[in-house]
Amino acid sequence: MQPLRFVTTNSGKVREAEEYLEGRYDVEQLDYDYTEIQSDSLADIAAHGAREAFDARDDDVPVIVDDAGLFVNAVGGFPGPYSSYVEDTLGVERVWRVAETLDNRRAAFRCTVAFTDGETTETFDGAVQGRIVAPRGDGGFGYDPIFEHDGETFAEMNTEAKNALSHRGRALAKLADWLAER
Repeated sequence: MQPLRFVTTNSGKVREAEEYLEGRYDVEQLDYDYTEIQSDSLADIAAHGAREAFDARDDDVPVIVDDAGLFVNAVGGFPGPYSSYVEDTLGVERVWRVAETLDNRRAAFRCTVAFTDGETTETFDGAVQGRIVAPRGDGGFGYDPIFEHDGETFAEMNTEAKNALSHRGRALAKLADWLAER
């Protein structure tokens, strides 16, 4: 199996990638603090991070980087790529309080996975549709308690159920298909 480095500090993301790339790539976690550019585009952010992380290495092992966010339709997709910052500064409860006032609470979790091998950089998008609701559930992390899909928040789902429909999983599935065709 070929090695592939996932630039993340989250071992759960690595396990999810291993599921999608099983048998083709040996996914290794790489803790590298790349510069996260400010952009409205998840693809631009992830691709920049992947290229920077690859260039910082002394080998030719391909890398992947993901960027994700919560996009609330009624507020122009905000917080989108700024989701982590908004969560850290406002918190999930305040985001719910803002969304609570909206007539339309439709939202999506979106993720872009960027792959680079030094010569080619490709991005793969995944999304799951839902809506913002009052916090429920004890599982997950981040916005999971306020994001509902088919009547259940991500925080109410077990890991297997969440991963089966996750935005990251959908992006990783596209990456796996692309890698299989190469």
